[in-house]
Amino acid sequence: MKLITFGDNSGQLRLGAIHPSQGNRVIDFHACAEMMAVGEERLQFCRSMIDFIEGGSLALDLGDELIAFASQRPEADCANIPVEVISWRSPLPVPPQLRDCMMFEEHLLKSYSMLRETLAEQSPDPVKALAEFEERGLYGIPDIWYEIPVYYKANRFSFIGHEQDIVHPDYTQKLDFELEYACVLNSITKDVDEVEAAKRIFGYTIFNDVSARDVQSAEMQASLGPSKGKDFDTGNVLGPCIVTADEVNTDDMVMIARVNGEEWCRGNSGSARWSFEQVIAHASRCETLVAGELIGSGTVGGGCGLEHGRFLKRGDMIELEVGGIGILRNRVV
Repeated sequence: MKLITFGDNSGQLRLGAIHPSQGNRVIDFHACAEMMAVGEERLQFCRSMIDFIEGGSLALDLGDELIAFASQRPEADCANIPVEVISWRSPLPVPPQLRDCMMFEEHLLKSYSMLRETLAEQSPDPVKALAEFEERGLYGIPDIWYEIPVYYKANRFSFIGHEQDIVHPDYTQKLDFELEYACVLNSITKDVDEVEAAKRIFGYTIFNDVSARDVQSAEMQASLGPSKGKDFDTGNVLGPCIVTADEVNTDDMVMIARVNGEEWCRGNSGSARWSFEQVIAHASRCETLVAGELIGSGTVGGGCGLEHGRFLKRGDMIELEVGGIGILRNRVV
């Protein structure tokens, strides 16, 4: 199922699903559950995405029942809401944690090359500086990346969703998107191996890790961060939905980015060097991970403007498409 969070006419956040046979319709889970009189114990699963995830198999079973009910009762207001009238939100408005990885080698190879050029441009003699960076082997993929699946923890309070505006920070001249997808954990997880880690994945969504590249390249010199290169309001974009793990084949998902209708880049999830299972196993060593945590894949090869020397401007419309999940669309303002 494709689960969403949306705002109703009063501004209250609602849990719902995209209708499986009518992609332009939404099912309001809480309202349908009340019509079905499912009882308070099961109704609580429909209060938010986190409540639904924490409900485990009982919540998933209820979700199937609600979708079946909506299919049988299309005349019910809660079962047939046009997507045009809802207010999209991040499926997880405030996730309990966000860890973003670097799974794709191709992205790193291209990005480090462009970051060297960006940093060199800020020096009095760009040509000399670039030659020095390359001679010294600076800003290249470190050996440790091939040994462990590294990640950083990002700002979980700055999430927006599908069709919401990205506000261009006033301190950057090189705003960029990053085409990623992310997994969502389904339960408390600690000290698991890769086999068990696979069982802890609730579903997948599209993630746009918006970045200020000029600021990021400067910050990286301090060997700490990133900070203001990525930390700003509306800088984390998630959606349009979370697709449950049983409906996704992560070995071969085409990933496409378009800006103003023009395709900027195309990649494939199957090109990752690391897997989510490996990341979860590594992250959970002596640390408790919780239901609803997000783990970003990092940018797919070719999946950002940095790799192509192109950046965003105010008014641009970004569309990130991942096969099996959907299209995440946002405008820069």
